[in-house]
Amino acid sequence: MLQSKSFMKMTRHGRAVKVVREHYLRDDIYCGVHFCKVCDSKDAPLGASASSTILVVDTNVVLHQMDLLENPAMEDVVILDVVMEEVKNKNLSVFNRLKALCTSSQRKFFIFYNEFHKDTYVKQMVGETSNDRNDRAIRVASQWYQNHLAGNCRVLLITNDRENKIKATEEGLLAETVESYVRSLGQPELLDLVVVSSSEDVNAMEVEDTRPSKRKAVYSEHKPMSEITQGLHRGIYHQGKLRVNRYNPFEAYVGSESIGDEIVIYGRSSMNRAFDGDIVAVELLPQDQWHDVKNLKIEEGSDDEDEDVHLVPGSADDAPRSAVPSAPSADKTNSASSRPSGKVIGIIKRNWQSYCGSLEAMPLPAGNGGVAHALFLSKDRRIPKIRIQTRQLGNLLKKRIIVAVDSWDCSSRYPSGHYVRAIGDIGDKKTEDEVILIENDINSRPFSAQVLACLPPLPWNLSPEDLTSFNRQDLRHLRVFSVDPPGCTDIDDALHCIALPNGNFEIGVHIADVTHFVHPDTPLDKEASQRGTSVYLVDRRIDMLPKPLTEDTCSLRADVDRLAFSVIWEMTPQAEIISTRFTKSVIKSCAALSYVEAQARMDDSRLVDALTTNLRNLNALAKIMRQRRIDRGALTLASAEVKFQIDTETLDPLDIGIYQIREANQMIEEFMLAANISVAEKILKHFPLCSLLRRHPTPTKEMLEPLLRITAAIGIDLDASSSKALADSLDRAVGNDPYFNKLIRILATRCMTQAVYFCSGDLSRQEFHHYGLATPLYTHFTSPIRRYADVIVHRLLAAALGISKLPPVFLDKGQLTSISDNLNYRHRNAQMASRASVELNTVIYFRKRPTDTEARIVKIRSNGFIVFVPKFGIEGPVYLAKRGEKTDWVVDETNQRVSKAGTGVSFRVLQAVKIHMEVVEPQPNRPKLELTLI
Repeated sequence: MLQSKSFMKMTRHGRAVKVVREHYLRDDIYCGVHFCKVCDSKDAPLGASASSTILVVDTNVVLHQMDLLENPAMEDVVILDVVMEEVKNKNLSVFNRLKALCTSSQRKFFIFYNEFHKDTYVKQMVGETSNDRNDRAIRVASQWYQNHLAGNCRVLLITNDRENKIKATEEGLLAETVESYVRSLGQPELLDLVVVSSSEDVNAMEVEDTRPSKRKAVYSEHKPMSEITQGLHRGIYHQGKLRVNRYNPFEAYVGSESIGDEIVIYGRSSMNRAFDGDIVAVELLPQDQWHDVKNLKIEEGSDDEDEDVHLVPGSADDAPRSAVPSAPSADKTNSASSRPSGKVIGIIKRNWQSYCGSLEAMPLPAGNGGVAHALFLSKDRRIPKIRIQTRQLGNLLKKRIIVAVDSWDCSSRYPSGHYVRAIGDIGDKKTEDEVILIENDINSRPFSAQVLACLPPLPWNLSPEDLTSFNRQDLRHLRVFSVDPPGCTDIDDALHCIALPNGNFEIGVHIADVTHFVHPDTPLDKEASQRGTSVYLVDRRIDMLPKPLTEDTCSLRADVDRLAFSVIWEMTPQAEIISTRFTKSVIKSCAALSYVEAQARMDDSRLVDALTTNLRNLNALAKIMRQRRIDRGALTLASAEVKFQIDTETLDPLDIGIYQIREANQMIEEFMLAANISVAEKILKHFPLCSLLRRHPTPTKEMLEPLLRITAAIGIDLDASSSKALADSLDRAVGNDPYFNKLIRILATRCMTQAVYFCSGDLSRQEFHHYGLATPLYTHFTSPIRRYADVIVHRLLAAALGISKLPPVFLDKGQLTSISDNLNYRHRNAQMASRASVELNTVIYFRKRPTDTEARIVKIRSNGFIVFVPKFGIEGPVYLAKRGEKTDWVVDETNQRVSKAGTGVSFRVLQAVKIHMEVVEPQPNRPKLELTLI
């Protein structure tokens, strides 16, 4: 049966055109109910018996009640095609969760294609809105199920749309609200998952803190979108993403392109119910209310949270991009240190997620199973407390739980949310590990059967077709070897070095040929694309690709034939590249060395074997290449990379220290950088509009200002006019302390933004530059086992060489940009998860090991200072005055010094101090590492 379906579509030039498409209707779409006598339903997922209730859910239920639908208690659920489409258009994240539910063999969910069934398809009537048409389609499909199953079971429409429910009842359908249905199940704990509507939320009992210092906050109404749009167009308002300061949740920053600076948002009231990551509209405050950078304390605000000890951040994305503001000071508003300040007047796009944390301790309600109103404290200090209702308070008080936000009315001090699920006991390492993954949106679920079906069978062996392919060169005769961290099993790079008769060298970088096994648009490829990167925690690795690929088939292990993608140069003894070629290859590694083993070989003068000679030749070339990069302006920055010794049984940390970088590490780094640059040049030449590259933006003067202020205070003139000038200045920044220069470089690293992936067609050529590496072009090619970006680049390079066709995705600029955005998001989250894992294990390590050690002051504040502990790579506050006390310490901003009036006692930035480190519990079940001055 053929129908025509028409809709209006906007062209690129803004013209509306009518599109008419043929719409085929069928009568053989089965219902998915197991006991149905009409359909062939032996494999149907729904209704194991005639006593089952078949649920047909409305779109509003899916959009707002996904946490409930994902609970195993919800079964025999029909998801209509019209509902799937509505959800996809309104919330892609919820759509993906719904799709996962419907495709899971463990859940009783079924998609019924009502839009293609001749008895359930409905045409939009004249004057009928799309929403009303879709509601009618849902009722028609529910009626069809009721008639089709001939009353053999109960068919129930679940909707929170009052009008749709009334019409359904009038049409003879059974219909209930979500809450009504859940109550009928006799499982009171499920009611905690029900999202309270915003109208109910306004009238719900407010949870207030009875302490006098805690007064109810009232927020301004958000402006309507029409007014926001006009204000943005006229330059009255400014749009940007809100970034809440990780170290002070009462300060936030909105990067605004319209004013070319970051706008400071100070205090919860000015944030006006915006969450970290929200796209907001901001109105600038009058200039006499702008904030000044002086007299800042370690922490500000009226909440009862303490400053935490953290692993040293890797970039300024963790903190303000410039000096942190303090409370306004009218007499200083015209100083150079004041910053544009503003307030949020509207939310353009919400970034609400599910959050991990615990409930604030409070008395249990009278009676068993009574409803309690509780406050949830997220582990992420940037998230405000969330008000929830629960019937299981007694069971949850000592648990890590997940809570989702539902609404935040302007009359409510806290956002309202609902309990999703418990993770485990607070303090349990397994629980805290899972919290880290959830907080950073890391997918640690086992790979699905569909993904695993894409893998080649094990053991994998080289086939005759692989050897005879004209696109692949047999390089197994070469002395290829790898150098990696100790215990590395996912080896994705290897090298070879040949001394040529003309005195030059042939150098080969061989990278695992992952794209030979991961084909575009397969379940395996889609999964890797979503995960984006492997994630490295202290005691485990969460793979982007299944282990049979990462540790066997693709891994360039010793003494086995493996497929590779090779970059081969001819180099002079001065490391000048004479020629470059690229080829798919077959290699057989002769050795898989650790950095320690490679370094030991190079240092042992008694060893003169071929492998050691190759290592020494490569190292000599790498030193020249490294110096040439530095001469061009590449920065030699530093980070505090922490290394743990882990108990193999308990997985608890036994020892902690800074990871040592050797020449062997730097040698491998140089050749990987060179390979990435060579590949970037090749793919951009062939595909100027769709290459995936990596850029590192030049830091602004404001971003470097904290570093310049510190170095100026200690008499060091740091020139940041260019990367070359900064690199030379850093080289000259030396002192008597052997750790001094590294500390300056760590502080410099923190002033940088993150490097990011981008599509070459999105930016101008000048914006491609990588500031840190001082190179005009860069990409990622050398770790396809661990990074999906490298998989994309392998496909681009193969197409540039004529080995394979360019996949269709590269013709869709919008999709490429979306992929780049996801890769940046996943890369960032993986870094944050790794850092959080180190912080967790640091607390566990010091829980039974109170320690006295040396630290360096890195930030001066009016009530103390922030210190960095070199031995353990962590940072935290040392207080000189107790919270709430009037401080008699005075900050000298110019000389970066804090002094106690009338005593002659003072502390200056970068000074070494002795501290005591000990784990304490200022609140029950909330351990923290406390640093105190000795």
